[in-house]
Amino acid sequence: MEIIKVIILGIVEGLTEFLPVSSTGHLILVSRFLSLEGQFNDIFNIVIQSGAIFAVIVYFWKKIVPPIPKKNATDGNIRFKNYINLWLKVVVAVIPAGVIGILFEDQIEKVLFKPIPVAIALIVGAIMLLIIESKPRTIKVTHEDQITYKKAFLVGVFQCMALIPGMSRSASTIIGGLILGFKRSVAAEFSFFLAIPVILGASLVKLLKVGFSFTPFEYLLLAIGTVVSFVVAYGVIAVFMNFIKKHDFKVFAYYRIVLGVFVLISSFL
Repeated sequence: MEIIKVIILGIVEGLTEFLPVSSTGHLILVSRFLSLEGQFNDIFNIVIQSGAIFAVIVYFWKKIVPPIPKKNATDGNIRFKNYINLWLKVVVAVIPAGVIGILFEDQIEKVLFKPIPVAIALIVGAIMLLIIESKPRTIKVTHEDQITYKKAFLVGVFQCMALIPGMSRSASTIIGGLILGFKRSVAAEFSFFLAIPVILGASLVKLLKVGFSFTPFEYLLLAIGTVVSFVVAYGVIAVFMNFIKKHDFKVFAYYRIVLGVFVLISSFL
């Protein structure tokens, strides 16, 4: 039965990690529904996110792996320079949430990792998405090379909202990108790239805190959940990138509101 629950959580993680609906919020809610609690469950919910990150690495492989500049090849040197600049901007954008997360992680988990705060954050994030998508926008950034270090840092500031479970790391960074004039696909891609150091770093910090003293069966559960989240996330990324070329993010906002209201009602019944 535990393996079935792990597969369910892996599917939920893969489906929600890169959509602006909050994977952490969904994992908290589903864990409560499946009666999964305790330290291992908390660690599991963090670690299986790395499976979704490996999906990003595979999907965007050409942008993840540095291009090898050839001797006397001007185009190759330009591509390598742009590659370095992109990932330096990712590092800059990671700093705000990284600092706050390290300082206040324990307090955030203690106070906010509960259904009602998650539900409120889902609704608040949805309202922000609806407001942004309802107003005319001037597109200033149509390619990742046009992202300045200042804008990268500001997206990182928006990412701090994701420390509140239910807000969604993807939604927070996409909201920041849209406000700063990013094209939807550019905002989504930059959000994906930010996820790599953020989530892998969070998983590593969590494991270092609690140690690696898992039983063989617990290691098996972690492996199953991670693999499932990888497979599902890869499919979601491909569908999502095609979806936002023709549609806005309102449908995700409506879903967040419905889920948030349902959770609030359920909590008070």
